[in-house]
Amino acid sequence: MTIGVALAPVRRYGPRMSHPAATTHNKAIGYIFWFFGFTGAHRFYYGKPLSGMIWLLTAGLLGIGWIIDVFLIPGMDDEANRRYTVGRYDYSLAWILQTFLGPLGVHRMYLGKIGTGILWLLTGGLCGIGWLYDFCTLNSQIDERNYNSRLRRF
Repeated sequence: MTIGVALAPVRRYGPRMSHPAATTHNKAIGYIFWFFGFTGAHRFYYGKPLSGMIWLLTAGLLGIGWIIDVFLIPGMDDEANRRYTVGRYDYSLAWILQTFLGPLGVHRMYLGKIGTGILWLLTGGLCGIGWLYDFCTLNSQIDERNYNSRLRRF
């Protein structure tokens, strides 16, 4: 008599093999950023920098896109959770720091970028240009840090 063990098929969840239950973004935070949606904050948070800039420059497509986005946030949240790597650095915390303290460089210090964090602090986020740059790239910065920290563990 043999005892068989059924192995579950190995599945690939997105480009970084994230577990489907693991979340990187939070719907509640997404809706808080949506409240400031005419600035595009929620779109930047969910990794959509191009439309985030359009929302920023057009006040959320004159408010129409902002209203429609209330229904699109759950889908954007699911997409972001599949797309980005769970790890040491929390996306929501980094985005809260970026949104409200960005010119002070606190989000950069949180990510371990102490040098540029101090530079942001002394220059107001390089006169706001670096702060806008971080709005467009923060998700990829966190993703890279999380991915590299996972590689170092193995």
